[in-house]
Amino acid sequence: MKEIRFENISKSYGNTKIVNKLDLLIEAGDRNIAMVFQNYALYPHLTVWDNIIFGLKMNGINKNEIEKRTIEVIRILNLEGLEKRYPKELSGGQRQRVALGRATVKKSDFFLLDEPLSNLDVQLRNSSREELVKLHEISRPTFVYVTHDQIEAMTIGHRIAVLNKGDLQQIGTPEEIYNNPANIFVAKFIGTPPMNVIKRKVEVGKIYIGENIIINNVDIDSKLGNKNCIYLGIRPEHILIHNENNFGRIQGEIIRIENYGNQKCVSVSIGDENIKVSIKNEQDIKKNQKVYLEIDIDKCSYFDVETKKNIKREDKI
Repeated sequence: MKEIRFENISKSYGNTKIVNKLDLLIEAGDRNIAMVFQNYALYPHLTVWDNIIFGLKMNGINKNEIEKRTIEVIRILNLEGLEKRYPKELSGGQRQRVALGRATVKKSDFFLLDEPLSNLDVQLRNSSREELVKLHEISRPTFVYVTHDQIEAMTIGHRIAVLNKGDLQQIGTPEEIYNNPANIFVAKFIGTPPMNVIKRKVEVGKIYIGENIIINNVDIDSKLGNKNCIYLGIRPEHILIHNENNFGRIQGEIIRIENYGNQKCVSVSIGDENIKVSIKNEQDIKKNQKVYLEIDIDKCSYFDVETKKNIKREDKI
């Protein structure tokens, strides 16, 4: 099986470490590679059509095949009517689609995409993500997609490699990365709003937030390696807000509400901690309101205080 393998790869610019001793295997793909750059890298003296066909002409593809491929790509990327325009006459989104078309028309087995959507506005990024997914589904090439945008990573990627300051933190499917983060960096990097991570003492099978016991399990000590202090991770969507108290609920006060349209991010003060909660937009709450939180304990994560690694993960890097 063809594959791309990185073995102990390091790269620095001066004293800035970009990649540090990276070991990574990417199955499938070969030397038939296409590249999409962050800054488009279009030829300013060539039209949209000529930019797209440039690589095919250099590779000696016959004219009929060039025309067939180019017409198909222009249709898929909604570039009809722009064939005779030059890059300076295009919007940022149109230039990006031309760059994608130039890469796609080669029908490569392997694509390198270096933050290809970073220069686009939010609406164009969303539509361009859909186009990338559509292009991938047509020919099923291997994509290596570099991005700082977690939404792009989660929506486009089948496997995600998370790096921090050049060091590989975790490799896995979007679901694995989200539900079982290897360490605190991954836990807080993936997810909007990010995971709540708070330092808590473990006292004879009990973990508190404020004066409230949120975990009371005699087996918790052994499960956490008999540690007397851990970082507790709780995703905002795994917390419910109630107006009435009940057994196991935690009292707090709303100090901030951020409206995201289809949901709200609510900051709740509990003792010396601020906990972020995601709720549906239609739930009626107000700032300074007293509320009671219900935490889904089964979905909590636990991290070692010293190593910051997930205590319960078995497939640690």
